[in-house]
Amino acid sequence: MKTIATLGDLTGKKVLVRSDFNVPLKDGVITDDGRIRAALPTLNALLDAGAAVIVTAHLGRPKPVDGFTFEEKFSLAPAAARLGELLGKDVKLASDLTGPSAQETVAALQPGDVAMLENVRFDPRETSKVDADRQAEAAELAALADVFVSDGFGVVHRKQASVYDIAQLLPSAAGTLVHKEVESLSRATTDPERPYVVVLGGSKVSDKLGVISNLIEKADRLLIGGGMMFTFLKAQGHEVGTSLLEADQIDTVKGYLARAAERGVEIVLPVDVVVADSFDAPAPAGVVAADAIPADKIGLDIGPASGELFAAKLADAKTIAWNGPMGVFERPEYAAGTKAVAEGIIAATANGAFSIVGGGDSAAAVRILGLDEDGFSHISTGGGASLELLEGKTLPGIAVLEG
Repeated sequence: MKTIATLGDLTGKKVLVRSDFNVPLKDGVITDDGRIRAALPTLNALLDAGAAVIVTAHLGRPKPVDGFTFEEKFSLAPAAARLGELLGKDVKLASDLTGPSAQETVAALQPGDVAMLENVRFDPRETSKVDADRQAEAAELAALADVFVSDGFGVVHRKQASVYDIAQLLPSAAGTLVHKEVESLSRATTDPERPYVVVLGGSKVSDKLGVISNLIEKADRLLIGGGMMFTFLKAQGHEVGTSLLEADQIDTVKGYLARAAERGVEIVLPVDVVVADSFDAPAPAGVVAADAIPADKIGLDIGPASGELFAAKLADAKTIAWNGPMGVFERPEYAAGTKAVAEGIIAATANGAFSIVGGGDSAAAVRILGLDEDGFSHISTGGGASLELLEGKTLPGIAVLEG
């Protein structure tokens, strides 16, 4: 995979950087700037090399209707302001993507300057399934710059104009973040040091079907928590009450359990569950055995014994991949399971394991729960992209940078 070092002298060049600034906002204020901070090494490297930097990114899921469609709530203005604070310099935000404002903003850039173009997803061509549409947008973006650097790991699994098509029109390379992400995740997919333990959580089994199937061939141990644990428990014949259940996946999960047993892969399920009367109940109803969930209760976190069990199953690991929380961690009363697993991973890392937090909710949980980010070997910025790499897929935004 081509890196910034392969691009040669960047002095005076205008470099278009695809970043991932899809950060959470509340009342227009960024609540977690982790993805913006993760972009700094690449941006600073380009600035130090004498380049002028043009940042492209997306935020949320706007639905443009006819050409470039601006929506205030999806504007990158908060991201541009925060990036400016972190870089210690003004970051001017163009009011469009490739139109007059973008052209004027880019034309005024000098070496060492940074500008940002408005949300790429305000343009319907960005995510079009029609190649010609995406290529047309990419051509307009390419006309603004001399070089392209792909540094938005959270989108490299998408064949989109500012990720895939643009890389075919300009001299291109992976940024520091993307290179680090791929290098780190490769340690969990290519000949990992063993024992190799994978922790999977989150709400749905169906979101992780491919990765579970692939990991049964590669991992030594799978720890299953979060909403997806109830489909596994049901597949074992247990009552799960009103907990999240994907009934159409029960037979698939039974197949996973059988395959794992045949291959000697240990699948570890919770032994107790924190339950409530309903999702909106003001407090938990208590802790019950995982095989004795009352029919009128909903499970919202793994229980304390499960947290201890999972931590013990992580203790001897040499490679760990974690994707998905153990419960509804956003609510303090259902965060203990996720925290116990995270602390177990930190302890194993301190004991020599290489650990990867697979982005998305897992990465958010680390920060929300106040855990030391340095306690993990690598925290990914891309949940979907990291899952697809763990699944063994080829990512379009990575493949286009190879060679």
